[in-house]
Amino acid sequence: MLGEFDLIRRYLAPESPSPGQGVVLGPGDDAALLAPTPGQQLVVSVDTSVAGVHFPPEAPARAVGHRALAVSLSDLAAMGAQPRWCLMSLTLPAGDADWVAGFACGFHALCQASGVSLVGGDVTHGELAISVTVMGETPAGEAFRRDGARPGDLIAITGALGGGAGGLAAWQAGKRELDDPLLARYLLPQPRLKAGQMLRGHVSAAIDVSDGLLADLGHLCEASGVGAALDVSAMPLAEGLVDALGPRAASQAALGGGDDYELLLGLPPSRLELARECLEALELELTVIGSFTSTPGVTGVDPEWLTGWQHFSGERP
Repeated sequence: MLGEFDLIRRYLAPESPSPGQGVVLGPGDDAALLAPTPGQQLVVSVDTSVAGVHFPPEAPARAVGHRALAVSLSDLAAMGAQPRWCLMSLTLPAGDADWVAGFACGFHALCQASGVSLVGGDVTHGELAISVTVMGETPAGEAFRRDGARPGDLIAITGALGGGAGGLAAWQAGKRELDDPLLARYLLPQPRLKAGQMLRGHVSAAIDVSDGLLADLGHLCEASGVGAALDVSAMPLAEGLVDALGPRAASQAALGGGDDYELLLGLPPSRLELARECLEALELELTVIGSFTSTPGVTGVDPEWLTGWQHFSGERP
């Protein structure tokens, strides 16, 4: 087994950043020095992934590395931000070099794909957990917020729903091949970064679907002071979800399962076609699933489904 600094030097330390990455001083000192782009606002978020809570302890190390970064990047996508930098703190039960190598492979691959520079972090001993802080930029005044939805705005979702919950069910049923579309949706989520950036100027409110559609829609409604009328029959379901779970359970997974990391959006009806045109280059669907109302609460949904994932509130649905 390798010690903390050996693991960092061998697997986790990134390559030297190029001048265009805004890194004045990267890993190796007490802190990083960064140079934000003039005229941009800094967007910062942090997420912690804990083994046995957010991912199976036996999940492939490469998938754990990818997933830990992806769920944080999804928060930047929900703000319409361009990712720039990240910090990562890794807590390990042992200095398993093979596991760390796989983890680092997944983490660094997504860094490269999303244009993120790893600028520092920490490795400690304990139960397996990963905390990732991401930093991005957006033009001043153009970041998406949760409090901008207005009555009459459409409720729209990128991609498809239920894949995260369907993938967790597949893992629990013994599937381990990441070419399974549902399992890949759960263990290798793809943050909608480009979609968020391309939708600037068209969106009135936004959030990423991490805790379940209904829970995250509730956050939008509360922040904006509106209600919502949903059309459950219009929800786009992940590939293979109905075959795997059946129609009713598939709808439940889409509404309350979480871990989908799609963008849930409010937008004026006049912006719908423009927004869809923006996403054509990404081959990404934008589906209207309801509208915001002036009456508090959510209609169009079986009341027993009005739940979502919360820590300290019991088992994940």
